[in-house]
Amino acid sequence: MRIPATSPLLHGARCAVILLTMLRAAAATPPGLALEARFLATPQVSDAPGFAAEGCRALFLPGEPTHGAPTRVFAWYGAPRVAPGVKVPAVVLLHGGGGTAFDAWVRLWVGRGYAAIAIDHCGQLPIREQDHWQRDPQGGPPGDWVAPPDGPANEEWQYHALAGALRAHALLRSFPEVDAARIGVIGISWGGYLTCLVAGLDQRFRFAVPVYGCGFLADDSVWLPEFARLGAERSATWTARWDPSCYLPAATMPMLWVTGTNDPAFPMDSLRRSYRLPSGPRTICLRLRMPHGHGGAGENPEEIHAFADAMVKQGVPLVRLTAHPTAHGVASADYTAGVALTLAELCVTNDAGPWKERAWTTLPATIDAQARTISAPVPEQATTWYLNVTDARGLVTSTEHESR
Repeated sequence: MRIPATSPLLHGARCAVILLTMLRAAAATPPGLALEARFLATPQVSDAPGFAAEGCRALFLPGEPTHGAPTRVFAWYGAPRVAPGVKVPAVVLLHGGGGTAFDAWVRLWVGRGYAAIAIDHCGQLPIREQDHWQRDPQGGPPGDWVAPPDGPANEEWQYHALAGALRAHALLRSFPEVDAARIGVIGISWGGYLTCLVAGLDQRFRFAVPVYGCGFLADDSVWLPEFARLGAERSATWTARWDPSCYLPAATMPMLWVTGTNDPAFPMDSLRRSYRLPSGPRTICLRLRMPHGHGGAGENPEEIHAFADAMVKQGVPLVRLTAHPTAHGVASADYTAGVALTLAELCVTNDAGPWKERAWTTLPATIDAQARTISAPVPEQATTWYLNVTDARGLVTSTEHESR
């Protein structure tokens, strides 16, 4: 019997061998042994001389060998000042394309009461040279996102980036000021993509927040031309090795998905298919036309801060929405909230075609505080819609989108 290339059975078979492929590419050891011994053990780190940033320590973590040569991973680490014996939560921060380890991102989280480590996962140093970051002569592979998967997996960027993220987690867990049971991972764009991979590999993370990034990239993403150049067979190999769709089914921790309706790289259909895969709780924050980038756009949404605090600091959670399928032309959802809702809206587009080009608008939705429901009529001409609520803190939570 020939299984169609699009069959879930074949997709599942590809996913089942991905971790085995990753580990065997690095060493002839049983599955799991290499992961425990090499990626999850406390790494031997060293100070990075010549680098200084307020409130941060510059470090080099060991990287994976490339072409037989050792490599290293640059990182910034910071932690709030606490009394001896007091432990704080922590986060691993994964930058996106065009980024590096950002000391300001570390300080943002230290100011919130977290220890934080930001790694560069592209073999770079945080030294700006015109339009790029300086290459580290001892760094790992550059961020070649959709490279032909013709060589061994352990020579590819994703393998090295994953190893760096896992070792950063292991390092945080070793610090006496860090509570190892209260560590999350946050990534932006390609860092959000990596967050999806890491979430499926390392179940010790307490929470995960992919910003923009998701899976199913060969099906719909800005990189479709790259996959077309790879061809069907090599695209399938890349997907089996590195697409988050093969990792996310193993993720069990709570996840917050933050993005915008018109994201230029990771479209809403691939996002929805991705966030449906993990077995753990999911929260969606889907803003209209959210900008794509580092800095304020991707790092500062307060929903991320509130979500993390709810996971590891007993903070008030984001509003929890349980949507119902649209019936009789009405979209609706039940809600659970620790603070009052101040606004409910139906976000709607009448357009089809590329997600990044669709025009969106909002229509008022009704909040029934007694029944704890929100609802709104869906215009007949609408092609895609979802509900957004805003609470008294100004924080947004979204339902899944529906289409027709």
